[in-house]
Amino acid sequence: MTRLRLAIVGAGPAGIYAADILLRAERNFDVSIDLFDQLPAPYGLVRYGVAPDHPRIKGIITALREVLDRGDIRVFGNVRFGEDVTLDDLKRHYNAVIFATGAVRDAELHIPGVELEGSYGAAEFVSWFDGHPDFPRTWPLEAEQVAVIGNGNVALDVARMLAKHAEDLLPTEIPANVFDGLKASPVTDVHVFGRRGPTSVKFTPLELRELGELRDVDMIVYDEDFDYDDAARAAVSGNKQVFVIDKVLNQWRQREVGRASRRLHLHFFAKPLEIADDGTGRVGAIRYERTAPDGEGGVVGTGEIREIPVQAVYRAVGYFGSPLPGIPFDERRGIIPNREGQVLVKSNPDGSNQQMYGVYTTGWIKRGPVGLIGHTKSDAMETVRHLINDLGNWWRPESQSEESVVAMLEERGIDYTTLDGWRNLDVHEMALGEKQGRARVKVVPRDEMVDISLGRAAKA
Repeated sequence: MTRLRLAIVGAGPAGIYAADILLRAERNFDVSIDLFDQLPAPYGLVRYGVAPDHPRIKGIITALREVLDRGDIRVFGNVRFGEDVTLDDLKRHYNAVIFATGAVRDAELHIPGVELEGSYGAAEFVSWFDGHPDFPRTWPLEAEQVAVIGNGNVALDVARMLAKHAEDLLPTEIPANVFDGLKASPVTDVHVFGRRGPTSVKFTPLELRELGELRDVDMIVYDEDFDYDDAARAAVSGNKQVFVIDKVLNQWRQREVGRASRRLHLHFFAKPLEIADDGTGRVGAIRYERTAPDGEGGVVGTGEIREIPVQAVYRAVGYFGSPLPGIPFDERRGIIPNREGQVLVKSNPDGSNQQMYGVYTTGWIKRGPVGLIGHTKSDAMETVRHLINDLGNWWRPESQSEESVVAMLEERGIDYTTLDGWRNLDVHEMALGEKQGRARVKVVPRDEMVDISLGRAAKA
C-alpha cells in the first residue's frame, strides 16, 4: 500500500488539527506524520498568544493534547525551519509538507510617531506576558496613561492586562517576571481607540464582558458615541452578537464611576492620526480625529481633532505572517500564496501562478489572522482534501524511514524535544505552580525549557 510521510511545520492548533483530520480521513494509503516547531513546547497560539486569564480558551489545549497523546503523531520541538532543517531536507525525507506557522508579527500602522520610544506592537507585548522564550524578560511599564489602538480581541486583551491588578492574575499561569512587572506598573488610565462605532467592533461579547469584571477598575464609555444612525440600529436588531455588545456597553453607561483606582476608557468614532512626541523622542499624546456614521455602516471624518496625553501606545491593529526560506510569500497580505491550501509559485512566463507540488499551508499563514482558533479546522479540512487528491504529485523522498529523520537531527547536534520531553516540562511547570497554590507557573527561558524536557535539569 502507498504510504504518505508528511511533515507539518508548526505544532499549534492549525498544525495539530491538520494532522488529526488527515489521520481520520478516508484514504487508500497509510500515513506517518511528523510535527516540527521552533519552540520547545507545542500548542503555539494557545500557549503563547492567549492572555493567561483566559482559561476557557486555553481549554482548547485539552483537546489538542488528546490528539497528540494518541501516539500516532511525532513531535520535534526546538527545531527551526530554514536553519536546522530546510525545504530540501524535507524533500529527502517526506512526500509533502504543510506549513502551519501562523502569524506572529504586528501589522503596520501608518501614522506619524509609531517609531517613538513608548510605542509598542501588541504582538510583542502579548509574547512578553505569555512568557515566549524568544522575547525579553522585562517590559517597560512606566506610563500612567496608556493608549491602545484597535477594536479587536487582541486590543481588549492588551487593555485588560494593562488595567488589571497584578494580584488578580496570580491564579493563572502568569510567569513570575510578568507578575513582578505588572505589579510595579503605575498605570491609572487605559484608553482604547476604534475609528468606527460600538456596533462595528471586532471583539466578541465574551471579551467585552470580561472587561467589566475587573476589580477596582471603572469602565468609562461616552454618551456621544451612542447616537446611532439607522444602519447601527439595524445592526443591533439584526445581529445577536451586536445586540449583546450594545447591551453590555449601555449597562456600563449606567454605572457609577469615580471610586476605582484605575479607569479603562473606550473611545469609539476615534481615528488615530498621530502619536505625538513629548519633545524628548518619547510618546507624549495620541492625536485623533472624531468620525461620524456615513449612513451605510461606515464612517467619515468630521475634521474635529482631539488629543489625549499618554506616555505609551500599543498598536493592536492585527497580526501579520512571516516569510519562510524557500517558500513563496505575499508581502502585501502576509500569507503564503495558495489556492485552497495548495501553495502557489509565480513561474509561468505570463507571471501567473502554478502549484508548488508537495507544499501546502493551513491556518493564519494560509488565510491571514482572522477568525477564532476553531476556524482553523475548516482550513485544515480543505488543505487535507487537496493533499489526498494530489497523490500523483507527491515528492519521491530518498530516505522515507522514520529513523532517518532522527538520525539527521542528531548528526546536526540539534537539541530537539519530543512529546515525552513536553510531558517532562508540563509536569515541572505544574509542580512549580503547586508550590504557590497555582495550576502552573510557566518556564520562560528556552535553554531551561530544553534542559527540563531532555531530563538535564532536576525536576521540582
